[in-house]
Amino acid sequence: MESLRELYRIGHGPSSSHTMGPRSAGEHFLRQHPHATSFVAELYGSLAATGKGHLTDTTLREVYAKGEKPLEILWYRDVEQKHPNTLIIKAFNENEQCIASQTYYSVGGGKIVIEGEESPASLNVYPPELTKMSAILEYCDKEGLQLWEFVLQIEGKEILTYMKEVWSVMSDSVERGIEEEGVLPGGLKLPRKAHSYFLKASKGAYPLDDSALALSYALAVSEENASGNLVVTAPTCGSAGVLPGVLYYYAKQKNAGKIRILRALLTAGLVGNLVKTNGSISGAEVGCQGEIGVACAMAGAAAAQLNGGSIFQVEYAAEMGLEHHLGLTCDPMLGLVQIPCIERNALGAMRSLDHATYALLGDGRHKVSFDTVVQVMLETGQALPSLYRETSLGGLARVRS
Repeated sequence: MESLRELYRIGHGPSSSHTMGPRSAGEHFLRQHPHATSFVAELYGSLAATGKGHLTDTTLREVYAKGEKPLEILWYRDVEQKHPNTLIIKAFNENEQCIASQTYYSVGGGKIVIEGEESPASLNVYPPELTKMSAILEYCDKEGLQLWEFVLQIEGKEILTYMKEVWSVMSDSVERGIEEEGVLPGGLKLPRKAHSYFLKASKGAYPLDDSALALSYALAVSEENASGNLVVTAPTCGSAGVLPGVLYYYAKQKNAGKIRILRALLTAGLVGNLVKTNGSISGAEVGCQGEIGVACAMAGAAAAQLNGGSIFQVEYAAEMGLEHHLGLTCDPMLGLVQIPCIERNALGAMRSLDHATYALLGDGRHKVSFDTVVQVMLETGQALPSLYRETSLGGLARVRS
């Protein structure tokens, strides 16, 4: 299992798999072949189906424009490859002869896998016997550790330095988003809502309590992501609003100090990392349950910890985040990370607070384990028809504005 640095990636939206991943692939290939005269990028599957709405072509053109290299983009949405997010880049010489070709898979959360290459062993910092929640809970219970302490023990104190950077970017994205107004880019002409929702929630317009502020914070980040601004994958760009929405709420409304927030980030990151390792966080591979579902699990775990929950109550909150999003489709309208994505982030933040409350009311004992629901989520995602896995062929993606 890799470091949390590989889960929490800082970059520009709107999509970790369709924007951040292809950017990394394009930059990597350009570094490998700086003397090539021209390049061709072939997009397959989901990258081709929703790439324009996710700015995949714009991102790749920016990369090669900086290198002053011409780039042609070809779209193959109906050609199956090993992974639904496949990108093949080819380099050509002055005689228009192909001199190199490389296949990349954008597997979610901004991570790319290069065909023919294994992930560097240095990235797998967690012992293989401690890559399941059950094993980690047993270890922590035996050693008297909290989940964040387990992460710290494995990754070292330097991971807190990176968490500070992560939290800074998350906080900035909330604060920018609640001030911005206007219409989001794309073709849906969707107005931003975070600003007005924040004002109403601040005045107590919400009938129950101040938790509606968490909703407005999550909206703020999601709208920033939809605008192509700087966010943190948590675990993806499309689900980047849930965790910062909840954490910012605890920081501002519940007076959670910075060190408590950083520790909550470690626990949330562990939850996301476990799903990434044993399941998937790719909407193209398993649907939105791998994005919003995982984000809700991460935020629920963080909220349970911030309220003094035991490691078992934290695990329960995380398990509910996945269990109650099983089967969630990935079908964004016009391929934009806006409808239903933005609302799902806001409501995902609210649900994660509910999951934490539910877990804290009990003692943490429950029937379905986190590890089990991760496997069920993976099986469910693979069983979903491809038209409901970010291909723009079904569901809400078929609705025209």
